Amino acid sequence: MHDPICPLCGRELGTVNIDRHHLVPKTFKGKEQFPIHKICHRKIHSAFTERELLRSYHTWDALRGHEEIRAFIAWVAKKPPDFYTRTYTSNDKKRRK
Repeated sequence: MHDPICPLCGRELGTVNIDRHHLVPKTFKGKEQFPIHKICHRKIHSAFTERELLRSYHTWDALRGHEEIRAFIAWVAKKPPDFYTRTYTSNDKKRRK
């Protein structure tokens, strides 16, 4: 039997560094949650506001179709399931320049 698969990146979830993501944000009464790698979850929330998630990125296909997320998935694809590192937000990027 295989481990469950992350709905964002398609890698096996493994057993550590797992979060739960609401496709419709909790802020907007989203109830359904999906297990997802912690790093994938952080990437989603560093790339989009809650309102953007509600309006345009409330499906896995829409998320995977976004250029920044596609680049992230290509990068993380070769990492092991338990891989985690800090995800920088756009504000962090500005401070580092």
